[in-house]
This record gives sequence, structure tokens and C-alpha cells, in this order.
Amino acid sequence: MKTLPPLFLSHGSPMIALEPRAAGHFMQALGPAIDAAFGRPQAILAVSAHSLTREPVLLAAPQHEAIYDFGGFDPRLNQMRYDAPGAPALAARVAALLQTTGLAAHQSPDGGLDHGIWTPLRYLYPGADIPVLPLAWPPQWTPAQLFGLGQALAPLADEGVLIVGSGSITHNLRRVFAGGMRPDAEAPATPESTAFRDWFAARSAAGDWEALFDYRQLAPHAALMHPTDEHLLPWFVAAGAGGRQPATRIHASLTYGDLGMDAYAFGPGATRLAA
Repeated sequence: MKTLPPLFLSHGSPMIALEPRAAGHFMQALGPAIDAAFGRPQAILAVSAHSLTREPVLLAAPQHEAIYDFGGFDPRLNQMRYDAPGAPALAARVAALLQTTGLAAHQSPDGGLDHGIWTPLRYLYPGADIPVLPLAWPPQWTPAQLFGLGQALAPLADEGVLIVGSGSITHNLRRVFAGGMRPDAEAPATPESTAFRDWFAARSAAGDWEALFDYRQLAPHAALMHPTDEHLLPWFVAAGAGGRQPATRIHASLTYGDLGMDAYAFGPGATRLAA
């Protein structure tokens, strides 16, 4: 087992489970690519835009099932399942790591995988046979604080744990669905989405962490692309787990003209997953 690169995956909206498009097809290939390059993960630590708490909370149930934490989408989504095993022993290990850096983490016996977790994992590891530990996190923390949270998790990458941040590199669903619930998924990229995504990719490749931490002030159209930033903030947790070296964009696509579906890998092995 080699050091597993932490990942950030854009899940966009729940519809990715039914309409994979470029990002879904990329994730279908990503699981086998990870296994071939680094060995199959022994567990997955998932940090999703949809599991938010006042302080870090580890959902340490021995068994999970998919949670349908959305409304107004195709009802077929509510029939999809992802009944992955939990990782109670890993929860204790994560709590201990966070405590050594002065971060408190609560362990909960509750389980369940929000759609930010199960929709990408159905593509990466469709057998639902890898234990999953969701880490709920405080959305009021700054990018730098969440990067620090990721740094505390870094030893897990050497222990067979795949750290996955799940959100969306751009995420303004009000703008996407302004014309109704059936927007054009193949609409051309808007200039605002392109400018933000390109800025983020360039700063990531340069390892310009201070600019990235201050993206809300420095990135073009940041508030437009992220009216609230919970879908981007898991990027910083995964980035922190990979260290301060440059980050690698391993996939770039979008849907609905605005909804960026980019994926990133972090750490010394990140470039091995680049397309």
C-alpha cells in the first residue's frame, strides 16, 4: 500500500447519480486507477458539503445506508442504495489524531451517507464494500482552519485511508435552475464559471495557498459561483491532508453552463491520477 492521494470530487447535484456525463464517467475510471496505482483503500474518510455541524463529528456507525437529503429531483433517486459498512475503529483513530493537534472531535453512533458521499462513491466503488467514515464539519471555519483540519488527518493517507472531500468547484443552483427544473445540461460554459475555475486551477498548480485561502476576495466571481461556500470548503480539508505542495486538477468538466465538476488530487502521488 502506497500513500493514497486525498481527493476533492465535485458531485454537483443529486442528478449525477442518474446522469453521469463526463464527471461520472471519470469517477467510474478513477476507482480502478486508484487501486492500480496505490492499492485498494482499506477505508474512506468522507468530508461532504452536506454533513455540517458546529464542531467536527465522526459518524461511527458500523453500517451505513444512503440518505435522500434533497427534494424536487427525479423520484428514481430515492430508490438508489449504497449500503456501505461503517468504520468505528477508524473513528477512534481520527479522533486521536485530531486531539493531538488540539482539535476536538465527537464520535456519534449514528450513520448514514448524504448524497454528497453516496453519489460519487457509487461510481468509484459501486460494490459498497469499502468501510466509510463520514466526518461532519463546521461550515463557519475559514479555509485556513479547514486546511489545518486536513493536515491533522494526513497520517491516514499512509494507513490505507482514502480521504475524499465532496462538493462542487462552482455551485450556484439558483442560477442553474433559474429557468425551471429542467435546465440545459449541455449549455456552454458561462464566462463567470470559466474564470473562477481557471483561477482556482492556476493557483492550485502554483501552490499559492495564501491566495487560495483568500479566494473569496481574490478569485473572479467568487460570491456568484459560491453564494454560500460549503460546497467548496471540503476542498481545503482534502488539500490540507495532502500538504502544501501544488495541487493537481485531475478532471475538468461542467454541466448546465455554470456547475463546475472539476476534481483535484493532493500530495506526492497526485499527478499519477491526472488524465
